[in-house]
Amino acid sequence: MPLALLALAVAAFGIGTTEFVMMGLLPDVADDLGTSVPTAGYLVSAYALGVVIGAPLLTALGSRMPRRRMLVALMAVFTVGNLASALAPTFGLLIAGRLLAGLPHGAFFGVGAVVAARLVREGRQARAVATMFLGLTIANIIGVPAATLLGQQLGWRATFLVVAAIGLVAMAALVRLLPPLPAGERTGLGRELRALGHRQVLLGLLTTVFGFAGVFAVYSYLASMMTEVTGFAAGSVPLVLALFGIGMTLGALAAGPLTDRALRPTLYGSLAALALVLTAFHFTAHMKGAALVTVVLIGAVGFLTTTPLQMLVMHQARQAPTLAAASNQSAFNLANAGGAWVGGLALSAGWGWTAPPLVGAVLAALGLAVAVLAGFLDRGAHDASRIVARSAAPDAEPVAGAEPAAGAEPAAGAEPAAGPELPAGGRRG
Repeated sequence: MPLALLALAVAAFGIGTTEFVMMGLLPDVADDLGTSVPTAGYLVSAYALGVVIGAPLLTALGSRMPRRRMLVALMAVFTVGNLASALAPTFGLLIAGRLLAGLPHGAFFGVGAVVAARLVREGRQARAVATMFLGLTIANIIGVPAATLLGQQLGWRATFLVVAAIGLVAMAALVRLLPPLPAGERTGLGRELRALGHRQVLLGLLTTVFGFAGVFAVYSYLASMMTEVTGFAAGSVPLVLALFGIGMTLGALAAGPLTDRALRPTLYGSLAALALVLTAFHFTAHMKGAALVTVVLIGAVGFLTTTPLQMLVMHQARQAPTLAAASNQSAFNLANAGGAWVGGLALSAGWGWTAPPLVGAVLAALGLAVAVLAGFLDRGAHDASRIVARSAAPDAEPVAGAEPAAGAEPAAGAEPAAGPELPAGGRRG
């Protein structure tokens, strides 16, 4: 794998850390700024709102920029947002800082996924995308616990200063390791929007919303479940969350090769497994050992869905995949918010702390149903062997520093290609 993927993973590590660390710092922020914990919870929502707004907006605004420059610019906005959060004197300005920090999230992962796929040869694109997402999963194992501990010891502002420093490191890594990348085809915003409105793209985004909402219907209340039902002490919760992060990492490692081999079967299998594991958690939550194993499995099968979902949307958008890939990140954040909301409804209805896993299982099953419907409707679709189309120019050559496609010979004096050929459903194995 090219070293450029390491730069993308470092950026993903910083983004993952700032996205999830706020959940552990809410009491400290609330106490310092003189507000309640529930009110401080709006800081989580502000970041998610930034992702939903920023993914399509910043992707459209940067559509004509060279890819490396755009990724560096997005990380600059991320860094400024975290610095503003660290220095915010009031709760309102902290809300604004969190919103600003969330704006580049979706656009970065959307553009980054397309770039990662361009850096490797055909048949390894999903593995490249999964490698970028590894930074996000490792953030949940190392970054979030370490940043939470730092915030508890030195104050929550220190956490966001460190995250801003990670943003600077990521910017330097992108400049140093990522080869110069052209802006790609001049698809135009209209073409991107038409691709986004394609029925199969919308079904892919809907699969993301329903399927991944099942994970957050449980994750949002995991700490309370572990203390109220399983019987763990509050001090053990960071360990439980770290186990969830380990599961996420295992899922990401498996997702790349499986998606490269068979995209839709990997998606169907991961969503079905997610529904089954969440159902099992309703029962295993009462047993400490079984509960911990199930937490790892939820993280693994939950994150196993992310790479095929991302690649599927990129495939269905075909000639204009960047906006669709970024919008899929908005869909993930809608899933986060929606899953937490539906799980909260079950708790408010008095169904008990083990109700969210059953709610999550239903959501995952709905995601599977949408995915199967989309697969049925997509049968017979033409040109199913491409996820991201190559530029129409016949004399295109690979991006400098990228792994060449098997058997490919660059043409002398050719302009860089807009993107590699990527298998739609992976190789048949």
